[in-house]
Amino acid sequence: MNVVLHWFLPTAGDGRTVLDRFHASAEAGASALREPDIDYLAQVARAAEGLGFTGVLTPTGTWCEDAWLTTAALVRETERLRFLVAFRPGVLSPTLAAQMAATYQRLSRGRLLLNVVTGGDAVEQRRFGDWLDHDQRYARTDEFLAVVRQVWAGSPVEFAGEHYRVSGATLLAPPDPVPPLYFGGSSAAALPVAARRADVYLTWGEPPHLVREKIDSVRRLAEAEGRTLRFGIRLHVITRDSADEAWAEAGRLLDALDPAAVARAQQQLAASESVGQQRMLALHEGYRRHGGRDALEIAPNLWAGIGLVRGGAGTALVGSHEEVADRIEEYHALGIDEFVLSGYPHLEEAYWFGEGVRPVLARRGLLADAPATPALRATA
Repeated sequence: MNVVLHWFLPTAGDGRTVLDRFHASAEAGASALREPDIDYLAQVARAAEGLGFTGVLTPTGTWCEDAWLTTAALVRETERLRFLVAFRPGVLSPTLAAQMAATYQRLSRGRLLLNVVTGGDAVEQRRFGDWLDHDQRYARTDEFLAVVRQVWAGSPVEFAGEHYRVSGATLLAPPDPVPPLYFGGSSAAALPVAARRADVYLTWGEPPHLVREKIDSVRRLAEAEGRTLRFGIRLHVITRDSADEAWAEAGRLLDALDPAAVARAQQQLAASESVGQQRMLALHEGYRRHGGRDALEIAPNLWAGIGLVRGGAGTALVGSHEEVADRIEEYHALGIDEFVLSGYPHLEEAYWFGEGVRPVLARRGLLADAPATPALRATA
């Protein structure tokens, strides 16, 4: 299967440093150098489309603009770009979510992808009125997705579970096509839900041997359910014409981090209930013990510096265009087909990747035929 490339919409703001609006923070953090207004987000979306990315992930959380509304506004700013909308099942009903997705598919002519975010931090969840514990949240997500899929099937749904009860749940018309469900989670409570309900299982960027172990576990669980999943990975990227230039840019991002902000972020992120977040933090163990920038390169061309202050995905592929393509090919050989990428700032880094790495992947026969749009590239 070919590699599928997605980019990222910075709906919490953008800039030339790693913004510290991390998910667990009780503060908004540093002001974005570029506010996430519709004009700037449209620039990023059009650049991603013109450079040949299939879709863009739009995050969810306190410090982000709402993903549903933002991407709906951007549908008319683009022609074929798909929108990977992150949302939390616990804050809306499954029937309403099914209806929203069906409407979105009709208005966008089938450009919706859905990223199911169960939520791993109690502080964040309680802001939205969700007081369930970690494992209960995943049990609720399981029921939520069961209802959504049944409603999408077209017949009125009767469902009575621990968390949801609906009667006669139905739609004006089912979505066409049904949007794929992307799902992440590393805990024992999360993996069986992914195996039963997801189309694409997403992992954050860990060293290849850890990624292999995780997707092998999910694949076995899916096979037991009689299902086959695709796999994706969420990474940042810093790619340049030479490795030295790329690592110099990583160093510049690191130099811009306030040590006090790093310490505060690490303390707050350590309190997260998310097993995936704990796995991200564990990647900094060598850096915490011994210091030194070299300890942040946790595998060839895989740099953990982003996660010093940013919650969630905390690693970046760093290197020359050929080296970054090598790492993508390595993950692809493990079973990863979809790559959800980002970089600071998101507009410029989209061009570095799209004009530098994408042609290398195309020469290696890893991409479907989806050329960049010259008119968009010329005017971005």
